Amino acid sequence: MKNILTILLGLFFITSSFAQDDEVTGPDAKAQEKIKAARIAFITERLGLTPEEAEKFWPVYREFALKRQELKQQFKQERKNPDPNKTIEQNEKDALELGLKLKQQELDLEREYSGKLLKVVPAQKVMALRKAEDDFRKLLIDQIQKRQAMQQQRQKQLDKNDQRQRQRNN
Repeated sequence: MKNILTILLGLFFITSSFAQDDEVTGPDAKAQEKIKAARIAFITERLGLTPEEAEKFWPVYREFALKRQELKQQFKQERKNPDPNKTIEQNEKDALELGLKLKQQELDLEREYSGKLLKVVPAQKVMALRKAEDDFRKLLIDQIQKRQAMQQQRQKQLDKNDQRQRQRNN
């Protein structure tokens, strides 16, 4: 299982690094699919899901993740459209209230889906889920930062080469 995870993550990061060279605005659908596949492999391995458990676990988890994402999108949307009839301070207070309300909704959602997940996997695996999600997020961020650093390093090298070429031509 670890070998499969290692291969999948390796393939994801290698292929997405090539894809990201051309991207400016963010990952495309292909890269997002690779991230999803890597997340599934990572979480499945971390939780030690059996094939039977995974078959029942992933539909419930996907539904939960979708609803959680919708809550986050709702907050982003509200933040993008402040009320023009209110002061900045009032809009910020409204945003704070909305943020707290959405966090409560997210907690309620987590409580609801924890119950659903407990019906398909043991409590130990449900407890390990949050850590696995956090670890995957950290791994992904780390890989993105490394890739950005490599791109910056490549750009500096290209700039140096261009500068040397101009000096030779002068």
